[in-house]
Formats: sequence, structure tokens, C-alpha cells
Amino acid sequence: MLDAPPPAKPQIVSPSPVRVRLPLLLLLGSTLLFLGIELATWAQQGELAAIVHQFTRLFAPLVSAPMLAGHYLIAPTVILFISTWLITRIFSPQPQTWSRRIVVALMLILIVRYLIWRTFTLNLDDVLSSTLSLGLFAAELLGLASSSIQLFLLFKVRDRRHQADQLALDVAAGHYQPSIDVLIPTYDEPAFILRRTVIGAQAMDYPNYQIHLLDDTRRPEIQALAAELGCAYITRPDNRHAKAGNLNHAIAQTQGELITCFDADFIPTRNFLQRTVGFFQDPEIALVQTPQSFYNPDPIARNLGLENILTPEEEVFYRQIQPMRDAAGSVVCAGTSFVLRRSAIEATGGFVTDSLSEDYFTAINLAAQGYRVVYLNEKLSAGLAAENIAAHAVQRLRWARGTLQAFFIKTNPLTIPGLTWIQRLGHFEGILHWFTTFSRAYFLLMPLAYAFWGIVPIKTNGAELLYFFIPFYLTQLTVFAWLNGRSRSAFLSDIYSLVLLFPLLVTVFQALLQPFSKGFQVTPKGTSSNQFIFNWHLAWPLILLFTLNAYSLWHTLGMCLYQANIQNVDAAITHVQGLDLGWIWSAYNLAMIGIALMILVDVPRPDPHEYFALRRVAKLTLNHQIYWGTTSMISELGCRIHLTQGEFPPISAQLPLPLRLEIPEANLDIDAIAIAQCGETQPPTIQLQFMPLALTQHRRLIELLFCRPGQWQHHNSPGEFKSLWLLLNVLFRPQILVRQRRRKAIAVGQV
Repeated sequence: MLDAPPPAKPQIVSPSPVRVRLPLLLLLGSTLLFLGIELATWAQQGELAAIVHQFTRLFAPLVSAPMLAGHYLIAPTVILFISTWLITRIFSPQPQTWSRRIVVALMLILIVRYLIWRTFTLNLDDVLSSTLSLGLFAAELLGLASSSIQLFLLFKVRDRRHQADQLALDVAAGHYQPSIDVLIPTYDEPAFILRRTVIGAQAMDYPNYQIHLLDDTRRPEIQALAAELGCAYITRPDNRHAKAGNLNHAIAQTQGELITCFDADFIPTRNFLQRTVGFFQDPEIALVQTPQSFYNPDPIARNLGLENILTPEEEVFYRQIQPMRDAAGSVVCAGTSFVLRRSAIEATGGFVTDSLSEDYFTAINLAAQGYRVVYLNEKLSAGLAAENIAAHAVQRLRWARGTLQAFFIKTNPLTIPGLTWIQRLGHFEGILHWFTTFSRAYFLLMPLAYAFWGIVPIKTNGAELLYFFIPFYLTQLTVFAWLNGRSRSAFLSDIYSLVLLFPLLVTVFQALLQPFSKGFQVTPKGTSSNQFIFNWHLAWPLILLFTLNAYSLWHTLGMCLYQANIQNVDAAITHVQGLDLGWIWSAYNLAMIGIALMILVDVPRPDPHEYFALRRVAKLTLNHQIYWGTTSMISELGCRIHLTQGEFPPISAQLPLPLRLEIPEANLDIDAIAIAQCGETQPPTIQLQFMPLALTQHRRLIELLFCRPGQWQHHNSPGEFKSLWLLLNVLFRPQILVRQRRRKAIAVGQV
């Protein structure tokens, strides 16, 4: 197996004029070092233990585990867990305002109670134990701080779909139809991807817009494509400021009242402008963002063999994070599938060019100048998710670096004048998210302390775990998917965060030390592969960690067995119980790392075109004989049809059968050849390959596949137990051994 192909050539982003200087970083590092030395000194002298002891005496009544098993039924933690379960499963299976606020309040109470209990479990016996135990507690604090901010912001979310219903009436009736420039920036994307994007944009149901193809690679074939499709073609002499510079250059060349932007691979549905333009009747609104959805499975789902089961990673962001940010006034511009008021972007100086995340900081700049950036949670377009793990890594690392450049530019959401405290809090949550990778890494490494140093960083017993930790953990599992609209289970979220954990750690460090050392890297699109590819450069840290955790598990189990058989059992019982937690922790890490390594094996993807599970009545004409059937899957290259009557002539690879295909509902009439019969059933299922399409035929096919309003639906992620079962199944039946090499069609709405 070979390494994954290298990422696309970077486009250079000019450095920002505002930077954090080296002395500030040295001061921060010196402060952390000083605090570490002080804590170690306190631990050695017993002072830290004395401080913690005084704290624990104060809160002891809140965290005293009952001595009798029957008393657990009235324990506050258990009552809170039962309350959240009843609300989320019985009284309000779908979040409503009242139920969301109650659940959020209960979760915040549980977090506080859990943190107070954790102070009782710190191991301050010596310097090394204190350091590791306090480090673990700090890692938990970081993760829970991010979660608590999210929970606080979830007290209020906003859903603008009903508002869009009313505003769309004005657009449909012609009362409000401003002129619009549709901008499609491109850098090295294949022509076949751009063709479907432009055709899809031209199919939008709106009377007053002009499409502009912004080619930053100045390719003659793309200029010819624009001429063939009848759209404007704009280029520039250089690639200064990458995508942001490309958009700013195009804005200066166009005049529409509104601007709509689609990435080169994003295809809008016909009603995109009808659903979004009406919001601009409010003069304060500068930008309307819609979700990103995808018409291909992301590489994690594909490599696990769970296409049409796992939801894309971005679903959590667009179902949970963006609605809560809309209520807080801190909506993130996603760089595609948005509509923008020209006067607002011109008044604020255009797209921000100081960062890799020009879209994110442009929305911040607009909000800081008093404009509103809003979010419509309605899937009105679809694009290509990263097609392999290498491309997935390029995209995520660019997002991390671009977001963290906030500390070094003028549009830092934490300091820029004009934002409210709640807006800053919303953006702070997004920035803090990238730092939680440190917590995740610490959790992976912590079990090694059990094996290599015999240190128990959490001093607890079974009763306390049952009373405090288990209800807290189960409550988190209960509400996790409920709060994010069933877009992701907690176990799947853990896997997604693990795959790129160590590259993200490196990127976070680099972004803080050298924020502008790397330029803009375009996510490769339109790729294909005929073999399994193992991503060694992403996998080696996980392989090393897997080996260490395997040793930790073996060693810790041996210590448990040894301690359980020594004569002085009473003196060793606390140590043994701590080791029990250690081997369970190591076993969980091993399972998760093993699945992550399987994700890093890209499965073959020989065809860059996706097939969709779309059912339409089809009519076949072969030698004046008519056959009727139903499509089961269809793409730009061909389709599969279940015939409903009659016997079909034999098909061979040497003598394919030329025929005429009609799909009356789509007004589509195509010349095709029958190339294979699938199975032995009668009437048979046949595979068709389309002959070269005329432009009119291709337009109708694109509209059928990509442009139908309502076809991109929200899909629910598997629940926690099913997710765990799926992951264990993948762990013991890797796709490289059992994967059937048959095409899987993408599920779409049958509208």
C-alpha cells in the first residue's frame, strides 16, 4: 500500500500586520513554568494538599456517597439523571424551548457537582502524582469549560425557517427581487465539477441574476467552459490573498445589489434564492448563511463502510452550533452557500485578507460594524466532502490554523470594537474548541501513568464512581445527541476527534508560534483511486500510542492480579481500585485507536462520480420494443434500472445493447447502452451507460440529480448503543478484509 497523494499546491496569504510578539509568548511560557514549579514545591511540602483538604471540608456534605445501596435512589446525581432521561425520552423527544432549558440547567448543575467531587479524588501524595493528577483535572476543566459555554449558549437557539416561508412570498410575488451576482471562485478544480456547479446555478428559479466564474488559475479550458455555458468569466493577473482576493477582485467588477457565493463544487437547489433573498428586506441584515451539505460520503464513513449511516462531521456544527450562534449574534460564514449585501461588504472593506479563514473573519467584521449575520437552517445546496483522509486533513488543519489566527489580526472577535459580550462568548467557544485537543491527548496518555510509574491520578472507590461518575457520564450520553439534533452520537464524536488529533495538536502549536508560516491549501476535489491507501504520515503517532496503551493494559492487569493476591489486602484496596480504572481506560483507548487506524486506510474509489438512490419511472426502447422499469440508482454517467415486466435480451460485454432511455418526470431523453445485467432475477435489473450528452440533456440530468428543492434531508445519526455496536463490528471486521467491492448509492429525498 502506498502513501496518500500530496495535498494541492498552496496559495500564499499575505501576513497580517498585527501580531503577538515573541516577548508575550515568552512571558506566557515563563508564567506557566513558574506555576508548575510552585505547584510542585507545594506538593512536596504538603501545602497544596492542605489547601485542597480545606476546600474538600467545605464541600464534603455535597459529595459524601451514601453508605447503603438503597440510598442511591434518592441521590441528587441519580435524580438529575432520571429527570433528563424522562424529558429527552418521554416528555420531549424533540427539543423544545422549555425542555432544552431544563436539560441545559440540569447539565450545568451536574458539571458543578462533578467538579467539586473531582477535587476530593486528587492524588497529592508526591510531586509526580500531584503533577499528573492536577494535569488530568486541568484537562477535564478545559473540556468542561468548552461544554459549559455551549450549554449556556443553548439556552436560546433560533430557527428562521418559518420566517423564510413568509419572506419567500414577497420574492415569489415579485415585490422584492434585487439584482444578484452569483460568484463561483475556482482554483484547479476539474472542469466536470465546475460544469455541474454552473449548470445547477443557472437552474435557480429567480429572474434577476448573473453568474460569474472566477478562475484563479487562468485556464483556457475553463474560459471555454464559461463561454459554452453562457456565464461571465473573470480572472486576475495574480493570486494575491487567495480566495479572499479573488472575491474582492470580482466584487469590484460587478454591480448586483446582492452577492451569492458558491464554492466550485457546491450546487444550489432551484429555490436557493427564493428562500434566502427575502431576508434582505431588513436593511440591517448583511449576510444570510445556509448549511453545507454533501452529496458524497465523507472519508471516515466511506473507510468504515458506513455510508448512508454516519452523518458528515459538519452536521453537528450546522444543526447545533450555528442555531445557537444565530441567537447570540455570532453566526459563522462558511465560505459557500451564502448571500451577501453588496453595500455592506463594500462599506466594511471587502473580504478580510489577513487570515486563511476569510469567511469567518468577514462575518465578524460585518457584525462589528453593526450589521446582522443570520443563519437559515435549511439545506439549499450540496457539495463534495473531502474525498480521502489526506484531503480531510488538509481541510481541517486549515480551519484550525485560520481560526487561531484570530489572536494575530485586527478582526479578533475577542477584542474588535463593536461586538457585544454574548457575541464574543459565541466566538470564544469556537476558538476554545481547538484547544480541547490538548485535553483529548492527555486523556489518551494518562493510562500510561498507571503502567510506567504505578501512579493512580484519581483516588476513588467503586461506591463513589457509582454515585458520582456513572450518573454524570450516562446523563451526558443521554443528552448529547438530543441537544445536537441527532446529528452525532458521543461515541462517534470521540472517533472523529481522534483521527486527526496529533496533526491538530501540531497545528495549534504552530498557529500560536508562527501563525502565517503556511499559505492557503485548496482541498483536492474530483480525485479517484483503484487501491487501498494507508496514510502512514497520519497514522504513526496513533500506532505508537496503540503500542504503549497495549503495554499499559497488559501491565496494569498484571498489577491488579498481583495486588489482589497479596496478604495485606486492606492496605492495597485503594490502589487496586485505581488500577481497575486504569485498565478499563486503557482498553477503551485501545479500541478507539484501533478504529481510528482503520479509518486511515482509504478504500478504493475508482469513479469520481457519485450514484444517487433515486427512484423514477423509466421507459426503455430497444429495437422498437418498449420496456418499463424504475431507476434504483443514477449518476451523470449511467444508471441502474429494475424492469417491471417482460424479458430483456441477453447482455454481454462484447455486444452491449444500444437503446433509448426516457425519464418522463424529468423530461429526460438519453441515448444509452446496456452493459450488464445485475443478478439472475426476472424481470432483470440492468446497468446502463449514457452516451455523450448534449448540453440540454446534461442540464436536465443535473437538475434531476442535484437541484430538486427538499432533496437534501437531515438524517439522524445512530444512537449511542447502535454506534457502539457499529464501531465494535468495524473493529473486528475491518473493511480491508471483508468489504464487498460494489457501488453504494447515496440516499436522497424522493421529491
